[in-house]
Amino acid sequence: MSNRALLEVIALDAADAVAAEAGGADRLELVTDMAADGLTPPRAVFAAVRAAVDIPLRVMLRATDGFAAGDVAALAAEARALRAEGAQEFVLGFLTADGAPDLAAVEALAAELAGCRWTFHRAIDRAADRAGLRKALADRPGLDTYLTAGSADGVDAGLPVLLAEAARRGEPGYEPRILVGGGLRLDHLPTLRAGGLDAFHIGGAARPRGWTHPVSTTAVTQWRNALDA
Repeated sequence: MSNRALLEVIALDAADAVAAEAGGADRLELVTDMAADGLTPPRAVFAAVRAAVDIPLRVMLRATDGFAAGDVAALAAEARALRAEGAQEFVLGFLTADGAPDLAAVEALAAELAGCRWTFHRAIDRAADRAGLRKALADRPGLDTYLTAGSADGVDAGLPVLLAEAARRGEPGYEPRILVGGGLRLDHLPTLRAGGLDAFHIGGAARPRGWTHPVSTTAVTQWRNALDA
């Protein structure tokens, strides 16, 4: 069994996807509007990316900045349309105004994603009770990953939480894989890898010239090499 760490890269379009795959990415997170932390991409963009690369891609289901679900019926319609285009993996996650998981919204979308695998994204880092959120979402069909920095302030602040949660892998609520992302840097990797973390997510780090620039194959390769070292 391979112990290769998973490297997921944010892509905005087919050019990003091709560059990320060439650099050694294992999977893509497909979004639009990185300034809003990633929203649902147009279906035509998904189709172009799917045609351009062979690696798996997870599609964001999120209509507005922040972690309120907004119009759940519209998101469900987008999920159906994306599935009809061939999407098989997704990213989602919503909180109520008091920081609890929005179970009604999550369950409504999960029902549209039957048979699909999905990530609960960094809404967990804004939750009022991380452990409670994990307990509330335990055993949700398809949920196989939490994208988290361990803290709303990023990996620097969240390292102790990430290591503590990794140590609980396999316990109820802690079965999904931890995908580390949010202010992640190369110098974090030795500590995270030593703590058993094996999945990593980069956005800005794949774009060393800035968020508005395309993915750099060279930057992705640097991360791939660091993870394989």
